[in-house]
Amino acid sequence: MYKDEIIAEVWRNRDAYVRAHHHDLNEIVADLRRREKEHPQRVVDRRPRRRTESNAMKEDAMLTPSKALPLAGEVFSVQGHTAFLIRPGQVAARNQMAWVWYAPTLPGLPGTEETWMFEKFTNAGIAVAGIDVGESCGNPNGRGLFSAFYEELVLRRGLSKTPCLLARSRGGLMLYNWAAEHPSSVACVAGIYPVCNLSSYPGIKSACGAYGMTEEQLTAKLTEHNPIDRVEPLAKAHVPIYHIHGDSDTVVPLEKNSGELAQ
Repeated sequence: MYKDEIIAEVWRNRDAYVRAHHHDLNEIVADLRRREKEHPQRVVDRRPRRRTESNAMKEDAMLTPSKALPLAGEVFSVQGHTAFLIRPGQVAARNQMAWVWYAPTLPGLPGTEETWMFEKFTNAGIAVAGIDVGESCGNPNGRGLFSAFYEELVLRRGLSKTPCLLARSRGGLMLYNWAAEHPSSVACVAGIYPVCNLSSYPGIKSACGAYGMTEEQLTAKLTEHNPIDRVEPLAKAHVPIYHIHGDSDTVVPLEKNSGELAQ
């Protein structure tokens, strides 16, 4: 059987201390209180530690999120959620810089297959940005985080007040639901086989958990959260919309998503 010498020594010292005080609990407590009073320092030092520069750098590094991007860019946090910003290269920073808002931003997304497209944007002097709100399915919490992200980029980083929204797949649920509530903050919407209909994908049964509802509850309130039922404000604001959507798509069917949105 393995014997831990350190533990054995602790036990020996414990037994010797108890014997010295005749196994009397009151005598042991009195001795400990006497030692506490005589000790030059407090048992617990509650004074705030001085934050040295090296410690500050270590702490900041632990708080800074990391994310692999198709192009070199900045990764930062908004309300605890990972966000990114890729600025155009060789372009002087300026206020009201045009930008493309990409969704979904998730672990592994945007992926390397977006490199060519992002290069087209940045070469034209357009930034690309996004925030990871999880698999929100366009729920109110995700929309709230989108608003915080928008404020971060517009108010504190000098980007345009009217980004172009670029929705790929389920990013359509996220961006369209935010855009429907902020039509004046949208320059245009572009979609690459975007999901526009919760009933089609991922389906009410799969989406209801993201909304904190039962399947029946989400069905009853579907028009409040389904992009195909919420685009009227964008139409009234004359926001241009352009989708690329294959007619052989079986995961996100054209007719139930981009087709219904067009109607």
